[in-house]
Amino acid sequence: MTAVDGPGTRMTTFLTGCPLRCLYCHNPDTLKMRDGKPVRADELLARIKRYRNVFKATKGGITLSGGEVLMQPAFARRILEGAKEMGIHTCLDTSGNLGANASDELLANVDLVLLDVKSGLPETYKRVTGQELEPTLVFGRRLADLGIETWIRFVLVPGLTDADENIRPIVEYAAPLSNVSRVEVLPFHQMGRDKWAELGIPYQLGDVSPPSHERTEEVRNMFRAAGLTTY
Repeated sequence: MTAVDGPGTRMTTFLTGCPLRCLYCHNPDTLKMRDGKPVRADELLARIKRYRNVFKATKGGITLSGGEVLMQPAFARRILEGAKEMGIHTCLDTSGNLGANASDELLANVDLVLLDVKSGLPETYKRVTGQELEPTLVFGRRLADLGIETWIRFVLVPGLTDADENIRPIVEYAAPLSNVSRVEVLPFHQMGRDKWAELGIPYQLGDVSPPSHERTEEVRNMFRAAGLTTY
């Protein structure tokens, strides 16, 4: 149960498997699909059903996260359909890199998307994730065309993603999208560092400190100046 992966109290399910290799990933234990625990859709839906009253009372719901939820689109579609049949608010937390895997039928059962736009410059995005930026931008525009509410998330990493020239393209991208109701500028943290060590994966950001409160507010104000509600 969480209170940070969308509105209200939420049950967040972390699906394993991800095509990105973000340098600051705080869930590196979800990168490989084989490391997940097999769960049947009907089992998860039964668990979700038990919390319907909590979701109703807090205006919460379920969030499918990861890893990358769109690595498993058939499973995600079944969960989303089942949740909507129970009248539960649904949310996808995704990088959008595999947005092409999300059929219109899957998205028809999505109330909110948390879209992680990790960089505004393609070359910085490649350095941060190992993948290309364009699929994320395409997916975000598709969500706008479908009228699906979207919160854009951006992780502010000193020395990596915090340059104004990297942030301005995200502002310029988000501002015209009528479905973007919120932007979250998330300060980098070291909370996932121990997981990297446990998994024996080299971690490149061990010496990076979180951004200052002043710099974080400066970046938030860049989005606010474009008329975007920003936290």
